[in-house]
Amino acid sequence: MSKRTLRAVGRAILVYVILSLCNRSVVLGEQTDPETAQARPRHVFIVILENQGFETTFGKNSPAPYLSRELAPKGLLLRQYYGIGHFSLDNYVAMVSGQGPNPYTQNDCLTYYDFRPLVNGLDPNGQALGAGCVYPEVVRTIANQLDDQHLTWKGYMEDMRASCEHPVLGQVDNHIRASKESQYATRHDPFVYFHSIIDHPTCAEHVVALTELDHDLQSVAQTPNLSFITPNLCHDGHDRASNLCEGGQLISADRFLRPLVSKILASAAYQRDGMLIITFDEADIDVKAGRVVAEQTDSRACCNEPSGPNTVAPGQSGPGGGRTGTLIISKYVKPGCDDHPYNHYALLRSLEDLFGLDHLGFAAQAGLETFGNDRYGKGRPCRDVEPN
Repeated sequence: MSKRTLRAVGRAILVYVILSLCNRSVVLGEQTDPETAQARPRHVFIVILENQGFETTFGKNSPAPYLSRELAPKGLLLRQYYGIGHFSLDNYVAMVSGQGPNPYTQNDCLTYYDFRPLVNGLDPNGQALGAGCVYPEVVRTIANQLDDQHLTWKGYMEDMRASCEHPVLGQVDNHIRASKESQYATRHDPFVYFHSIIDHPTCAEHVVALTELDHDLQSVAQTPNLSFITPNLCHDGHDRASNLCEGGQLISADRFLRPLVSKILASAAYQRDGMLIITFDEADIDVKAGRVVAEQTDSRACCNEPSGPNTVAPGQSGPGGGRTGTLIISKYVKPGCDDHPYNHYALLRSLEDLFGLDHLGFAAQAGLETFGNDRYGKGRPCRDVEPN
């Protein structure tokens, strides 16, 4: 081979290498760009509380001073966040699967009935047509999606005595009211309402007692990518004052939050790339300026929430689950307020976007807004007047 030929080959190789490096730098730039990397939490903690309206929880006279006055200023407060139905269970199911309410989940499945589908498969909106409590294997959840992507998740349930605890199909649920023996509520544990979870031995590894959280927070490797935390019936704000509930409702919930949130915020996983979300399943009565403004359950909705296919009114007396508010705390979040409309389907969609997952059920609804990368850094001062 002549010197001229060698030089030509050398130039060709050099050009190829330069072009390859340029193309590679573009790809790597998309994956490792500091702005992008900093906007993607990889350890998300969700704490679900119960039955309180936005004004009650975050208003000036809130009985939850730790949540409303200490934590809220540290995060992004979603002031127009709504539940999707009444009572509890349909909201929890929506958060993890995008399934809309049906007459059984609307009434909290006091008997643990199997879901009876009208047709095989799902409708065009990803909904199982029929009624019942425990959805067939074809209905997937964000937990199944995370498993498919080799990401990790756990549901942490306070007072759960045995991992993956749930009633026998067709039997009455014995965990409805708080008792001295247990304050665990099956209906606040959405994962045990899906055959795609409970029919598999891994359920016991994923749906566990809240006491396991302390161990899992000891290292980043042990901390799940998604931690779904459900307090018991006293600590979640559900039950009123009694000898069991240490003040009841938001008073008990606020006392419970302080040590829990402190542990989460101090954990290695949260410090590295964490996000904490505190939300409520539904709103009962909203209070404003010291007076009750709704004498019945708040059944308002947002976000063009669908009404079907298995129920006419998701909120029973109205189209939704009422205005609850949600708080997001993370180093990726600019503290302030966000007055865009969101609901539990938007929460699911936002989580799926964070982890690069497809959208399930009504989380795939056209036009549904998410509190993703474009919103985390755009909270505006909370002193601004919120919309009615």
